[in-house]
Amino acid sequence: MSGHTRRRVLKGAAVAAAGSVVGVYGAGGRAETAQAAARGLAGGVSYPFLEGAFAPVTEELTAFGLPVTGRIPRELNGRYLRVGPNVLGLEDPRAHHWMQGDGMVHGVRLRNGRAEWYRNRWVRSASVAEKLGEPYPGEVPPDDFPANTHVIPYKGRILALQESGPLPYELDGDLNTLRPYDFRSTLEGAFTAHTKYDAKADELHAVSYYPAWDHVRHLVIDHTGRVVRVTRIPVADAPMMHDFALTERHVVVVDVPITFDLAGAEAGDTVPYKWNKRHPMRVGVMRRTGGPVRWFEVDPLYYSHTVNAYDEGDGIVVDFTSMPAPMYVEGRNNGGPSADGTPSLDRWTIDLTHGRVRHQRLDDRPQEFPRVNESLVAHRNRYAYSASAADMWRAYGTVDGVPPDGSFSNGLIKHDLFRGTSQVHRFPKGAATSEAVFVPSRSASAEDDGYTLAYVHDPERGASDLVVLSAQDFTGRPVARIHLPGRVPLGFHGSWVPDA
Repeated sequence: MSGHTRRRVLKGAAVAAAGSVVGVYGAGGRAETAQAAARGLAGGVSYPFLEGAFAPVTEELTAFGLPVTGRIPRELNGRYLRVGPNVLGLEDPRAHHWMQGDGMVHGVRLRNGRAEWYRNRWVRSASVAEKLGEPYPGEVPPDDFPANTHVIPYKGRILALQESGPLPYELDGDLNTLRPYDFRSTLEGAFTAHTKYDAKADELHAVSYYPAWDHVRHLVIDHTGRVVRVTRIPVADAPMMHDFALTERHVVVVDVPITFDLAGAEAGDTVPYKWNKRHPMRVGVMRRTGGPVRWFEVDPLYYSHTVNAYDEGDGIVVDFTSMPAPMYVEGRNNGGPSADGTPSLDRWTIDLTHGRVRHQRLDDRPQEFPRVNESLVAHRNRYAYSASAADMWRAYGTVDGVPPDGSFSNGLIKHDLFRGTSQVHRFPKGAATSEAVFVPSRSASAEDDGYTLAYVHDPERGASDLVVLSAQDFTGRPVARIHLPGRVPLGFHGSWVPDA
C-alpha cells in the first residue's frame, strides 16, 4: 500500500468528478442548484446528500449587521464556526460522496450584543483554489485536501481539520485560508479531525490513521504548540479510526471493523473503506504517557463520535454515539454513508481489574454530534448535548430504499447523565438542525451555566438561523435567533472561538 497517498486512495473517482468551476456552477456566477444539477446529470435519480438540507451552496456570502429575534447575550464575544462538505465544480454526482465534499466554513461574529457579520468560505486547498481561478501560495503539501470535518481554536489560531493524511489549514478571523499548519514544523504524517484538548493539562491529543500504515499514532501536543510525543500502536488491516477518547490517565482507541479496501482503491472507489466482518471489534486502553495497549474485544458496532470519557476508580467510562453493525461508510449508491439503523447514545464501562467491557444503551432516540462543556474534556461531566435532524436519518436510511418513519423530527437534546434524564428543544418540520456547541457564561457557577449555539434551517425563509439557547432553560424560547442571509447545509463539526 505504500504507493497509495491519501489523495489517490480516498479521493478515488471523486477526483475525476471534480471539474473546473465552469460547468455545473458556471464561470464564477450564480447557477442552478446542486439538486437540479444532480438530477439533470443523473437522469432524475435522487442523491439525498446533494439535495434538500444537504444541497451545497454555490456562493460565498458576506453580510453585516445581521437581524436578530430576541437579544444576543452581551457576554458572547467571539465567532461561532462550523465546517462541512460543500462540493465545488460537480460534474457527475455518481462519482461524488458527501464525506469527500470540499470543506466550507460558516461563521457568525458576535460582539457586545450584536451579530456583526456572517461569512461562508471554502477552504482554499490547491484544488479549490484552482477551481476558483485563484493562485495557491507556496508549495502544495502532500495529501492536500480542503478540510471539511472540524474547525477548532488552538493557541490563538483557527484550524480546519481532516483525518487520514492532510495537514490542518489555518484560517484568519475573517475565514480566509492562510496556510497549511504543521504545529511549528513538528507534525509528520497524518492528523485527525477529532482532537481532544484537555484544558487542565493544556494538552491537545490526537489519534491518526493512514491507509498505508500498519499502525495508528497517538500524538501529544503540549503547551508550546509542538508535537512532543508520538506513540505508534500496531493494528491490522488499516482500520478507519474516526474518533477516540481521552481521560486524565488514559487514551482509549477504537479498532472498528471498517478497513481499507485496496482492491476498491485500485478500482477507483470514491471511499475505499468497507465493513470487514473478519476484522474483530476491539477497544484499546493505553496510559496517556505511552506504553503498551491493553485490548478488549467487544460486540461489533460503528463507533461514531465520543461524547466524553473519564476515569472512575480502576475503570474508565466512555460515552459515545454509535450505529448498529454493519455500517456502510462507502454508501450504497446514494452519495453518502448508509446504515441499518440510526445512531444512539451509548456507554462503555471498561473494567480494568477484571478485564471486561460493559455496554449500556443510554438513549435509543436518533441523535448525533454530541458535545459537552469543553473545559471538562477528559474529566467527569454531567451534561451532554446532541442533535437530531430528520433529513440526516432519512439520507442514511436509504440503505434498502426504506426511510425511517415520519415521527423522526428535528431537535436538540440535553442529557443529564447523572440522573439519566433529558430535555428536548424541538424544531418544526423542515428545520434541519446541526450540532450544538456549548459556550459557558463569563462567570459560570455550574457546568451548564451558559448557552448552546447551533445552525438551524428556517423553512419559511429558505435560509438558516444561528439559534442561541439558554442551557439552563433548554426547552424555553430561544434567547436569540440570528437570521443569516443564506442556507447552511447539514455538515459536520464546529467550535466557539472566544475573543482573546
